[in-house]
Amino acid sequence: MNTTSAPAPARRDAEATKAVIIRAARYLLARHAHADITLKAVAERAGVSAPLILKYFGNRDALFARIMSFEADVEALLDAPLAALGHHMVHHLLTGQAEHGADPILRIVFAPLHREQGDILRANFRTQVVDRLGERLEGPDAGLRAELAVGTLLGLGVMYGIARAPRVRAASVAEITARYGPTVQAFLTPA
Repeated sequence: MNTTSAPAPARRDAEATKAVIIRAARYLLARHAHADITLKAVAERAGVSAPLILKYFGNRDALFARIMSFEADVEALLDAPLAALGHHMVHHLLTGQAEHGADPILRIVFAPLHREQGDILRANFRTQVVDRLGERLEGPDAGLRAELAVGTLLGLGVMYGIARAPRVRAASVAEITARYGPTVQAFLTPA
């Protein structure tokens, strides 16, 4: 008689599953118009069922409202002292690209694909990323300097992740950070 029992089926970690769903939806949002993305497509990309997405997010609109927000992403992007923030932002963006194939902040580049939803994406980006960065800056023209710093960072993200510039991609994250970090930092803490 066999006294060992069959292993219990693996339970899904709800937070990990939500993160997979959000990554899948972000991936699709960076490649397709908002109106063209179905829950079925998100579910297939995430390796889950559409009803599970509904269980976790309620409906398609709630899922997309979550991925059109930058609140969770900006915490990590701005998590450094002001004197080292430029280097940190560059490193964070490149690490996200190199390790995950995408940086959540970079999805603003695709706002024109999303018509009215793109307006929501732009508004969220301005208030949750650019304005929040501007609030940390001291001195004159803080808002302008925040926009210029973020624009400079996005330019690097486009070259690395979208244009896939071969020399940029061949350089190490440390090398690019050392070269590009001071450029971003110059907007954050001008001499």
